[in-house]
Amino acid sequence: MNDALNRLHVFNRLSHSSAQLEGAVTLGDGMALAIWRNQLDAVSYAPQGHHTLSCYLDGGYDTFLRGRPEQRGAPGRLCVLPDRQETDWVVNGHLRFLHLYFSPEQFASQTLTLLDREPREMCLPQQTFFDNPQLARLCHALPRLDWSDPGQRLQGNALAHQAVAQLIQSQLEPRQYPRLKGGLSAALRRRMIEWLDNRIDQPLTLGAMAAEAALSETHFAHMFRISFGMPPHVWLQTRRLSKARQLLVQERLSLTEVAMACGYSSPSHFSNRFRAALGITPSRYRELNRRQTRLEW
Repeated sequence: MNDALNRLHVFNRLSHSSAQLEGAVTLGDGMALAIWRNQLDAVSYAPQGHHTLSCYLDGGYDTFLRGRPEQRGAPGRLCVLPDRQETDWVVNGHLRFLHLYFSPEQFASQTLTLLDREPREMCLPQQTFFDNPQLARLCHALPRLDWSDPGQRLQGNALAHQAVAQLIQSQLEPRQYPRLKGGLSAALRRRMIEWLDNRIDQPLTLGAMAAEAALSETHFAHMFRISFGMPPHVWLQTRRLSKARQLLVQERLSLTEVAMACGYSSPSHFSNRFRAALGITPSRYRELNRRQTRLEW
């Protein structure tokens, strides 16, 4: 876990500052959480490869961006640190805060699914000390979970997905004067999503996808990545895992049948892919969801 977290620029920078780490966990799906305490410090970030949502849990009244002392934090306030955006912070007094780290691929997938917009068309702007009660409630629920418990960590994954979705739906903005060169047309992009979803149980190849789009394999792979923000095989893997989770919760199919329905070559291949993404096996995922359902009843 530490290696995965230390590859996150913001987490790594805080680890080498005066900040104290209360706890951290990887949640799968390109998401991770950390709770920090800090005081009397100065920290700068230039994140590469991930976005960060920050929620102040306690204090922060004397925390501000360098050069903007008139804007200060408070419990419940939120900040967004986008990928490739530099920020320079001054921390005076006490501050306790939660960080939700999420990958550009998670951002791209939710942008396409929720907004039907290409990720390159949209911008996740840097925001400092804004209020969003629904998003803050989701963030405050995350520290109350026991991250060492697999079932509650699974709840954390679900809450983190909701938080990223809420952030995208409420804070995303169209890019000003975007240079949208290349990529698939909007009509072809939607048709490819439908085509892939309808054949997710099949062993799809890049050649078959390219043929459906009437493009060469090389050109299709390049255009797909521009429009979807990720390569075709990553998008397909994301959709397969999403469908697998739906089927596992429904419990009508055996694990072998779920694997076949989602296009995996064997139950072991399915289990390995699922565990790599979520940190637990499909059978454990089903068991934890069954237990959670009983608790809710």
